[in-house]
Amino acid sequence: MRLAIVFLCLAAPALAQAPADIVILGEVHDNPDAHLGQAAAISELQPSAVVFEMLTAEEAARVDADRALAEEAWTASGWSDFDLYAPIFDALGDARIIGAAAPRDSVRTVYTEGAAKIFGPDAARFGLDTPLPEDQQTIREDMQFAAHCEAMPRDMMAGMVAVQRYRDAVFARAALDALETHGAPVVVIAGNGHARTDWGIPAMIARAEPDVTTHSIGFVEAGTDTPFDETRTVPPAERDDPCASLTNQ
Repeated sequence: MRLAIVFLCLAAPALAQAPADIVILGEVHDNPDAHLGQAAAISELQPSAVVFEMLTAEEAARVDADRALAEEAWTASGWSDFDLYAPIFDALGDARIIGAAAPRDSVRTVYTEGAAKIFGPDAARFGLDTPLPEDQQTIREDMQFAAHCEAMPRDMMAGMVAVQRYRDAVFARAALDALETHGAPVVVIAGNGHARTDWGIPAMIARAEPDVTTHSIGFVEAGTDTPFDETRTVPPAERDDPCASLTNQ
């Protein structure tokens, strides 16, 4: 596994020393090569802290105190197979582990009460108190509808977009807090949708703290027009049709 990480470090474009205060490493969640690429980037950057989309603050604190608990905490989180993410943990070195997964109860409440109210007093800092432009709202609802295999009611997608905005803001706040506490560079591990520069974590950080620099790398399986600062293509993972169980009923 470590040989694969070294190979990817050599094969991928080299990151400049400390290219930004916060580096967002996007991913296709079930793609092992995407995670090897993230691990290679972490090995090269040697960040002060790594913020995980997948772990709550409490879960991450346990792992940060005892790395031997990583797999146990990961399994408890209900996330994908830990083996996919093990190379990332192998590459962490002395980096602190930060959890940014929003509590499930909070995420559910966003549907009924809105992102700004659930996020709290800093909502305006991240733009959560302002509706999206109509064209962007429509595009994002269409994307959520497609991502959910067109199997959910279309009128639920506005709530999905609100949740996405809420989670982007939670991740951005966690990254900024880590930067203030531990110094640069900070790395964020999150899905490619959160790493996009136009409305994901980088945009949230730019709004909240304009002087903080970010660099977003999307690890993608095929050509994409999704905006990242840098795009790295990885071989597609073998998987069953994710929509089959929803559309063949």
